[in-house]
Amino acid sequence: MSAATTQTTVTLFTDRSLFEQQWKQALSSAGLAGAPARPDQLPDHLERGAAVVIDAGASSYDEDELLAHVGLARALGACPIVSVPSDIDVGAIDDILDDLCAGLVARRPEDVGRIVAALARRTDAGRARRFEYLTVSPRGGELLAIFSDGNAVLVERDHIEEDDGTDIEEISLEDEATRAVLTLESGSTIELTAATVARKSLLAGANNGSTNGQVDGVKLGQRIRELRLAAGLTQAELARRTGIHRPNIARVEAGRHTPSLETIARLANAIGVPTTRVLEG
Repeated sequence: MSAATTQTTVTLFTDRSLFEQQWKQALSSAGLAGAPARPDQLPDHLERGAAVVIDAGASSYDEDELLAHVGLARALGACPIVSVPSDIDVGAIDDILDDLCAGLVARRPEDVGRIVAALARRTDAGRARRFEYLTVSPRGGELLAIFSDGNAVLVERDHIEEDDGTDIEEISLEDEATRAVLTLESGSTIELTAATVARKSLLAGANNGSTNGQVDGVKLGQRIRELRLAAGLTQAELARRTGIHRPNIARVEAGRHTPSLETIARLANAIGVPTTRVLEG
């Protein structure tokens, strides 16, 4: 039996009980947990990669204090979200709040659900291995696959062994969108898994057009190390976040072991970057 997944906790910096209740309810509906904290605790409760919601309506915040706390969260590598009550005017810093929060600013009650949904997607470790959308490319002759992590790839139909070239009449996503079934005009069906499509695409990109299908383990290890250091993480912290033993991470970074796509995705998610960034450059 597999171990239960740990529920992601979002810290709510507020001094208002109604705010806390609203956000906890919204987070719970998306499978996330909300943990309240006082606004003055924010400087000591920030962790790189963690999501935090900052209540602009808290009594301790004026515009300068709010901007300083949001900026600190961003500088320390957290994912800040700001909730602005309708009776609070932050016009002087409105644009910079949007930039600091990557658009995750709630200005109306209905924004809360949108932001919580975005958080749930970003904290989903399996999103790189699920189809969000699969269709025939507008260019024809190829499939366009969009994954739940926002990555998009093209798959040439003549590279799919079972494809007889007839028109695709239906595409259905199965098994929580990890698998796609294509029904052709000829009556034949094709099954594609998101993990396989993603893996082939990533390996092709890593080779910069070469056809040997092999990832350079040394370059991959160097890239993982660079991204880890840029995120301010130690090997021990990365091991804690991924569940991968630290000596194994050290072997990967030294180029002595080339990990699977699933492991690369776990490392990328823990570092806080898209899987494709690990294999680029």
